[in-house]
Amino acid sequence: MAKGYWIGRVDVENIDRYMDYVAANAAPFAEYGAKFLVRGGTFESVEGDARSRNVVIEFPSYQAARECYDSDGYQVAKAIRDEVAISDLIIIEGYDG
Repeated sequence: MAKGYWIGRVDVENIDRYMDYVAANAAPFAEYGAKFLVRGGTFESVEGDARSRNVVIEFPSYQAARECYDSDGYQVAKAIRDEVAISDLIIIEGYDG
């Protein structure tokens, strides 16, 4: 079964409040088996537009990635993030070839 991924690009407007989002997303991420592959870090945008922060999160399956996003726990965290950041997020199925 192919894994699922969240690929996010974020511009944080209030880092202190954003840390509340980070704390709030810990429980749903643990529940759905999330593993950070990229969490910030140095990057170079060689094509297209970029945001200041990039994240790649791996889940055991695409279904787990979707369920995490839709969960009540993550939606509470997302409400915090929405107050203090501009985000682009996709949920994508990994290649299992």
